[in-house]
Amino acid sequence: MPLSPEQQAEIDALRANPQPTLRTVAPGMEAHLYRAHQVLDHGFVRVIDYMGDDAAITQAARVSYGKGTKSVQNDEGLIRYLMRHWHSTPFEMCEIKLHVKLPVFVARQWIRHRTANVNEYSARYSILDREFYIPQPDALAAQSSVNNQGRGEVLTGAEAERVLEILKSDAGRSYDHYEEMLSQDGQQGLARELARMNLPANIYTQWYWKVDLHNLFHFLRLRADAHAQYEIRVYADTICNVVKDWVPAAYGAFEDYRMGGATLSSKAIDCLRRMLKGEKVTQETSGMSKGEWREFSEVVG
Repeated sequence: MPLSPEQQAEIDALRANPQPTLRTVAPGMEAHLYRAHQVLDHGFVRVIDYMGDDAAITQAARVSYGKGTKSVQNDEGLIRYLMRHWHSTPFEMCEIKLHVKLPVFVARQWIRHRTANVNEYSARYSILDREFYIPQPDALAAQSSVNNQGRGEVLTGAEAERVLEILKSDAGRSYDHYEEMLSQDGQQGLARELARMNLPANIYTQWYWKVDLHNLFHFLRLRADAHAQYEIRVYADTICNVVKDWVPAAYGAFEDYRMGGATLSSKAIDCLRRMLKGEKVTQETSGMSKGEWREFSEVVG
């Protein structure tokens, strides 16, 4: 169970005691508030608090641009205009605070997004739980032969069993030694801040992560992408489902223009125009590098 009994009790108490409020609420987000969405084997994502909704985005835009938005007939159209033209500050009017439980190696990748406020569980003050991320067999893959950051074929048979056994035994042994160093036969033991250095990167940590919608969309564009590492992508996919219910118009525009759209260089646009005129264009006549041409070909089919 990803949640501790104390956390579950806290959630039950909070949901059993709703409070009246004068602030704007998003009904879709209210359904997610405090609920834990399980991710991986021991992880979760839960919404602690949020501010704003689709209307907050358009409200901010209209204050900023005044008469310049009068031709936009509705809020959804305005939001799509803002997304299409890469406006950012209106989306910053919405914020979300998440409680996330995740493996340490995922947290170290996640923290590279330096546009959020983070407070992480401290292993200096507390003892980490004996919980490790152990991949499912279908998530065990060899190193890609063409991409230094990617995965290749899934390991099978004896090789997969060997790798799983190494992961389980190494994690267990490291935690055993962690516990031994903390306290030995009634002695004081090693300081927690030092003993933690021996823990593996697949042990679970927790943090509160607060971010505005503009920067959250940037995080999701990268981490919910099919090329992102699986272990962080499943967290991003879970957050996408929450955001979709929170700000449906903004998420729809994001999905259309960022997740499903493509940015073309001036060379790519020139090639596309030539192709529409019936001209045969190749990588050699495009002015693009092999990598650029490959990505362009993936977009235009």
